[in-house]
Amino acid sequence: MLYRLYQKHIFPHVLNQVMQTSSLMDLRRELMLNISGEVLEIGFGTGLNLAFYQGVDTVYALEPNLDIYALAAERIQLTPFHVEHICASAEQIPLPNDHVEHIISTWTLCSIPDLNQSLQELYRVLKPGGTLHVLEHVLNRENLNIQRMQHVLTPIQKLVADGCHLNRDIETLLLETGFDIQHAQYINAVGIPKIGQRMLLARVTKPF
Repeated sequence: MLYRLYQKHIFPHVLNQVMQTSSLMDLRRELMLNISGEVLEIGFGTGLNLAFYQGVDTVYALEPNLDIYALAAERIQLTPFHVEHICASAEQIPLPNDHVEHIISTWTLCSIPDLNQSLQELYRVLKPGGTLHVLEHVLNRENLNIQRMQHVLTPIQKLVADGCHLNRDIETLLLETGFDIQHAQYINAVGIPKIGQRMLLARVTKPF
């Protein structure tokens, strides 16, 4: 009961504040360059990416958590383009095959329960030649001590942060799904604890 109250009334506000950290907002801005047309954004959250879209007609906002999505209302009202809420999980996306040119995922792949299934779904709905734009905190390949701590603390992190994993190797999983990596950059985000500051900014495509 108490955990459900935490998830419903406390965590959405904590998430909204943490994800507005200056270094993370700068990374969002970089990720959103040169994106236009129809876009699927998974893990839409509180709509923090909306300010960085340019030349977009429609954003399909996939967000299964209605308490989190409710915090996006004011940002949605201020957007000059259409935002269509999709209340579904990334494991089962209610869109046709080969449907969108761009998919956005910012700090979402860490918390999806069945990530392999979700990546298959993203691959399915993306048009051939389309791009999946990813921004995620990841397993730290460069520091074994931090990597060990990521493995140890992930069970606790999953409880306090709505399923978030500290130890996922996102780049490897993208390759295993069949995506082609066009760009992959690793960054240590300023202002984030070392256990979760290693970020991957990647653009991957679905082959023709």
